[in-house]
Amino acid sequence: MNDTFRAQQITDSVYWVGAIDWGLRDFHGYATSRGTTYNAYLVLADKIALIDAVKAPFKNELLARIASVIDPQRIDVIVSNHSEMDHSGCLPEVIAAVEPERVVASKAGAETLRQHFDLTSIEAVEDGAVLDLGNRTLQFVETKMVHWPDSMLTYMPEEKLLFSQDAFGMHLATIELFVDNLPRELLEAEAAKYFANILMPLVGPISKALAKVQQSGIALDIVAPDHGPIWRRAEDIAWIIGKYVEWCAQKPTMKAVVTYDTMWGSTERLARAIGEGLKAGGADPRVMPLRGSHRSDVATEVLGAGALVVGSPTLNMNMFPTVADVLTYLKGLKPQNLVGAAFGSYGWAPAGVRHVHETLAAMKVDLVDDGLAVKYVPTDENLKAAHALGVAVAGKLKAACARG
Repeated sequence: MNDTFRAQQITDSVYWVGAIDWGLRDFHGYATSRGTTYNAYLVLADKIALIDAVKAPFKNELLARIASVIDPQRIDVIVSNHSEMDHSGCLPEVIAAVEPERVVASKAGAETLRQHFDLTSIEAVEDGAVLDLGNRTLQFVETKMVHWPDSMLTYMPEEKLLFSQDAFGMHLATIELFVDNLPRELLEAEAAKYFANILMPLVGPISKALAKVQQSGIALDIVAPDHGPIWRRAEDIAWIIGKYVEWCAQKPTMKAVVTYDTMWGSTERLARAIGEGLKAGGADPRVMPLRGSHRSDVATEVLGAGALVVGSPTLNMNMFPTVADVLTYLKGLKPQNLVGAAFGSYGWAPAGVRHVHETLAAMKVDLVDDGLAVKYVPTDENLKAAHALGVAVAGKLKAACARG
């Protein structure tokens, strides 16, 4: 077995045996500019357990890290907290190599693994079930839709350690295993981006899961997610839980996102004037041209914003393709408690602005008027109208913030 890849110790009985994906740059439409990790954990007890697997191309790395601690065939139990392919892709091969006594997942997880890989020997465990490893125990907490129907958490009370699958994670490739060895601004940026682009449409189930864990009274000394570094200090665990509570609430702030594309510069001129109007009205504008802003970066800014203003020229009697892309993406993420408006320039018909307005309305954005549509190149009067639109959005946003 290759000894290049070695396990890293977390506690006396738990090791990280996952993989670092330095090259990942796209996670189903979300730009992962800093790569990611696929975390798996080895629990050394009277019976040895492997918590989760890794993406298929990293199977040998996983097995090599396990082998740096024990013979992989000594593993008695494999736990699948989440059956998405980045955690289960190599699971059939690992099962064949390890030949464990048991492989367990949630009821939905067992069914998903059957459908993915024709694995029929997966044992379904109930919410609250306990698996006895002898001198350690694993307690299973079902957390449906955090973020798949199969999702569950695994808690080891003897170490006060929560294996949190995709909750509290981030896409960040790093050799630093622990959160406290990384800059806070980096952690906040990547944790927010992860929440915005993966978990934002699931704030209802996430809020219920947070309440479920908190009401259980379980103590947390370590939180070990399936992506990114591990949380091991009380202040850091409290911080990320607090952030999840905040992000789930999506209370409006005075930040306003203005995103747009332009053909000949006219819609861009309107965007700049709207940004000035937002500032004049007391908002904090973030103007994001889509030629230089990825959809996932727009979504991250929207997570902490109270306003969304979207601009598009008309192309072929429709909104511009990049604008349609970002709006389709945002609509799926279901941001809440936003005010906003549509704007843009057109030549033959103002169809682009109309389609943006209709999409924002379908997203339940509280809209200012019917938007601003300007024919061809904006005049000084048009730019004044754009400025006034920014002021009006800021005013509506201020009222929304006052209501909380």
